[in-house]
Amino acid sequence: MTVSTDSATPSSVPWWRLLNRGHWVVFFLAAMAWLIDCMDQQIFNISRDAAVADLVDKSLAIEYSPYTTSIFLVGWAIGGMILGSLGDRYGRARVLFFAVLMYAACTGLSAASTGFWDFSFYRFITGIGVGGVFGLSVALVADSIPDGARAQSLGVLQSLSAFGNITTGLVGMGIGALAIRGLLPFHLATWQVLFIIGAFPALIILPSLFRLKEPEKWVKAKAEGERKGIKFGSIKTLLSHPTWRKNAWLGMIVSSAGIVGLWGIGNFAPAIVRSIVDTHLANANLTAEAMSSEKAYWAAVGLLLQTTGGFFGMLALSKFAQVKGRRAAAALALLLSFATTVMVFSFMRTTSQMYWMLPIMGFGQYSIFGVYAVYLPELFPTSLRSTGVSFCYNLGRLIAATAPFTIGQITRSLGGNIEAFRTGGIIVSMVLLIGIVVLPFLPETMNRPLPEE
Repeated sequence: MTVSTDSATPSSVPWWRLLNRGHWVVFFLAAMAWLIDCMDQQIFNISRDAAVADLVDKSLAIEYSPYTTSIFLVGWAIGGMILGSLGDRYGRARVLFFAVLMYAACTGLSAASTGFWDFSFYRFITGIGVGGVFGLSVALVADSIPDGARAQSLGVLQSLSAFGNITTGLVGMGIGALAIRGLLPFHLATWQVLFIIGAFPALIILPSLFRLKEPEKWVKAKAEGERKGIKFGSIKTLLSHPTWRKNAWLGMIVSSAGIVGLWGIGNFAPAIVRSIVDTHLANANLTAEAMSSEKAYWAAVGLLLQTTGGFFGMLALSKFAQVKGRRAAAALALLLSFATTVMVFSFMRTTSQMYWMLPIMGFGQYSIFGVYAVYLPELFPTSLRSTGVSFCYNLGRLIAATAPFTIGQITRSLGGNIEAFRTGGIIVSMVLLIGIVVLPFLPETMNRPLPEE
């Protein structure tokens, strides 16, 4: 199946009417690959603290837990850079298949961890697979969908990823409820069951991904590039061409800011939720096992609230980017991420506050990712689209990987307690404002065709 993008249709026609069956197949598989990817990311987020507490001395858990996230993000960055480049060279669909296979297998293997280091190893390899999916998925869709539907479809693709997060919240609540009643099989811990569940959804789409053909635009550009001697997927070309180099470095700074906001700070909200549950149930005389199950349940509730807000944030800001421009949308999203992060880390103290604060924070922190999906593919030509997007998104993750470590160090220096952790999160959130500063130096790409060599 070859997918053509030769379509020029008036903007008054709804974007979904521009898509034929082949376009929908590509969109569905790319969206599912990214949705399941996000599900596995969030399984890690709600399971991380409990897993580390079981695998290391409990007195070190609050310090070591952020380190596993840093390791995961380093793998994510390395994998994203490598797989993004391979996607431009050998095909988006082909490399996407291997990325999904990798993250699914190692998510499942995480359940078999017996210590901190093997758990970290599985998270690193999972990160390599996860890292390639975003750049490959958006490049696949951008090169397959008609120009008149590109921005809208990419915004929806990113927004739909929230359903992976929401699914994790619902599954986590269900597994937590079973654990509270002592109904988990084989004496497995809650976090082990969640990692095992996370391995299975990808198996559904892997056969279809294996059979998926490459976009016609990429196939033609690749053939033309070979004739002209253009190197596809070349990081050297990306960083030596004056236009693509500028877009890559500035795009990386903007991406780093938003990724720090979510992965360096926001995805540690479960630690605050668990501390609130500790206080709320302090006089309930629960056993250690029962308290752990309660925390797992409430961490899943918190994730569900946060990512539900995130769905609407990505949808709203991707739409804002289509109407008011990419740079204005990115600036607004980063500002919202900063303000809502400070709100939660400063003031969320009770379970009742969780119900409205976490959705607001999710709206703010996830909104920038709706903008990334629309904006980043428009900054690079076909020969470097996956490479450029992955450079921005995944080198940004490498920088973001320092944020959990920094929070861990600040937490330890201020006493190692949850209040020190809150302070560390607020301090690190200042990075979000740096992304706003560099936006004026990036091009505005609204209503412009995708760039070419």
